[in-house]
Amino acid sequence: MRPVSPDRVIGVVGAGAMGMGIAQVAASHGHQVILADASAAQVSRATDSIAKSLQREVDKGKRDAASAADIVTRIEKAGAIAGNASAFSRCDLVIEAIVEDLDVKRRLFSDLESVVSDSAVLATNTSSLSVAALGGGCRNKSRVVGIHFFNPAPLMPLVEIIPAITTDAAVAEWSRALVDSWGKVTVLVKDTPGFIVNRVARPFYGESLRMYEEGFADIATIDWAMRTVGGFRMGPFELMDFIGNDVNYAVTRSVFEAFFYDPRYRPSLTQRRLVEAGLLGRKSGRGYYDYADGAVKPEPTTDEALGRRIVDRVLAMLVNEAAEALYMRIASAADLETAMTRGVNYPRGLLAWGDEIGPGVILDRIEALQDEYREDRYRPSPLLRRVVRDGGRLGA
Repeated sequence: MRPVSPDRVIGVVGAGAMGMGIAQVAASHGHQVILADASAAQVSRATDSIAKSLQREVDKGKRDAASAADIVTRIEKAGAIAGNASAFSRCDLVIEAIVEDLDVKRRLFSDLESVVSDSAVLATNTSSLSVAALGGGCRNKSRVVGIHFFNPAPLMPLVEIIPAITTDAAVAEWSRALVDSWGKVTVLVKDTPGFIVNRVARPFYGESLRMYEEGFADIATIDWAMRTVGGFRMGPFELMDFIGNDVNYAVTRSVFEAFFYDPRYRPSLTQRRLVEAGLLGRKSGRGYYDYADGAVKPEPTTDEALGRRIVDRVLAMLVNEAAEALYMRIASAADLETAMTRGVNYPRGLLAWGDEIGPGVILDRIEALQDEYREDRYRPSPLLRRVVRDGGRLGA
């Protein structure tokens, strides 16, 4: 592999929110960046948006004007990608951040492979598709790797590095070193559905939706409990509205289907109905909450005992999912903890949190849910059972 340095030319295909963010990150660290999209007009809009974002940093005194201008200058507009893959011929790394469609991404990689050098790395920013499947259409599968940023890429520190079973170890190491040089916090993840964050975080949304559907508590109360009692920065319904209910639902469906319909990841009918109705959250003006001017946000029931029961149930499911990810060797314990604290800003790592509460307490809560519902959704992780049996620790 070539050495990691700012001399490396970075290509980004996809100039939406994620793609433009990745382009800004790379250009901010001295790289020449080539940016393309399905639409040439979108590329121009993206570079204008980057320039405005950097100007806001200048206005706040976080960056000088010359530095901002240099970053914009380093981003080369390649226009529409169709029939124009040759614009990426001099890239050392090309990251795709296009629509989450396997066939479309595979075609793009095939086009890019025909023009880039033999040593160039092809990376996907997919949040839920198989990296192995994406690289399956390439002649040289060993050059394909997952580099998963979180939105907004310039601000969110975490990046998941995902080697497929066909990825050359040197490619994964080089990719991680390069992204580390951009000031990001990287974690190494096995190529499994949802990787770390989008897998382990599923109960934060799913169990909250389940409690709402059961009438256990209303939306405002669950959000209040998770924030005030649990210490999370946002409640699950607030966060789904912020992310976009269509995006969150699509990821849930993808993980559910990719895990062969494991009930642990089953989507919610409530969320499906909101998506069908176009109630996507903040971006549509209404989701679980109404964001219209003058809309009154519902008041929660601020009952501490109820809030504790809500948090205990969701947290037990989260810790169990983190234990299962560790048991299945999705990532190291350290990377699992880092991913959840730096990727989704959890108050603490879930394994350490489970140890603090007590693995036996977590197991009792999961088994009580399983006993009540008789659903495989609530099956305890074998690792959790083992730790309780042996008197060990989840984070050990």
